[in-house]
Amino acid sequence: MNDSAGESGKEAAIRNHFVHQAVGSDGLGSPFTARLCRALSRCLDRSTATGRRVLDWPGHTRHDALSLRLCAGLHALVLSGQDGELSAVYPPAEADEETLARMLPGAIARNDERLLRSLGSAPQTNEIARSGMLLPGFLAIARETGLPLALHEIGSSAGLNLLFDRFHYHYGDAEWGDANSPVRLAPEVRGIAPPLDGPLEVLSRQGSDIAPINVANEADRLRLRSYIWPDQPQRLSRLDAAIELAAEVPFSLEKADAALFVEQRLGEQRPGSAFVLFHSIMWQYMPETTKQAIEATLAEAGRAASAASPVAWLRMEPADTRDPYATLSLTLWPGGETRRLARCDYHGRWIEWTS
Repeated sequence: MNDSAGESGKEAAIRNHFVHQAVGSDGLGSPFTARLCRALSRCLDRSTATGRRVLDWPGHTRHDALSLRLCAGLHALVLSGQDGELSAVYPPAEADEETLARMLPGAIARNDERLLRSLGSAPQTNEIARSGMLLPGFLAIARETGLPLALHEIGSSAGLNLLFDRFHYHYGDAEWGDANSPVRLAPEVRGIAPPLDGPLEVLSRQGSDIAPINVANEADRLRLRSYIWPDQPQRLSRLDAAIELAAEVPFSLEKADAALFVEQRLGEQRPGSAFVLFHSIMWQYMPETTKQAIEATLAEAGRAASAASPVAWLRMEPADTRDPYATLSLTLWPGGETRRLARCDYHGRWIEWTS
């Protein structure tokens, strides 16, 4: 246990970061992760390299998602069966905060080196449910251009949302997609249901990320699965189903700067398909220079766009970082008009069509 006497202001701020994450996890329906974060805020100390690294964290704790890095490292130990004592207090068990605070120091000490390594990787959840927010936008592009879609995603993580057309969707009474798909999404519809009419054909699927995850690699799969909160088994099952599909559907995923990826792929555009750039909940984390470069590249490509070679920019991002929801926005060239199609839950739990 930590001894708060003489604790530095920085250490206190880091412990408070874990408490703030606990509040957020409770709000997102993950009470176990909330208890875990509160317990870690109390029991982290300098007796391990992991504890010292966390308490001396040099970056911005919230931007770096420090608490979730450590939570993911612990979850990976459970998923891989590496620590039976830790597994015994994880879901479906209902360990309380006091129990977690008592046993976590031992678990950290037993797995110190592995947990220390896990702190080097920022969380990437590759939230599949966001496809339920993006699908109506893709359908709008297909209806309005009458062309197959050449998909290009930035911030792709493992690239699983590039497979969106192989999922099955329920929006209230409306359905779309492969009825036999192992990935099934049913977001709550608020207000008017989004339009799902018209054919959709995907011509190609390309993604990029500064730290892509290769789901064909066992270690990468474990890392991706570890970012799912342990008391949200439905999300884990959905991820596993999408990983299975990834072995069947061809797509490319490259390690690249987002601005360079967009510039290079637009340079390869050919008539007969709609170039689609899309992304979800990643724009705010990119440097301003990168955002400006992408916007300038799209504007230039938009000026040269035609009915035979249209360019679309679909994004599920907060219109304002203070918004409690994301906005599904579409800019389509020729023309370049931007429309706000829907309000969306950040994690894909509900959609409100506004267009």
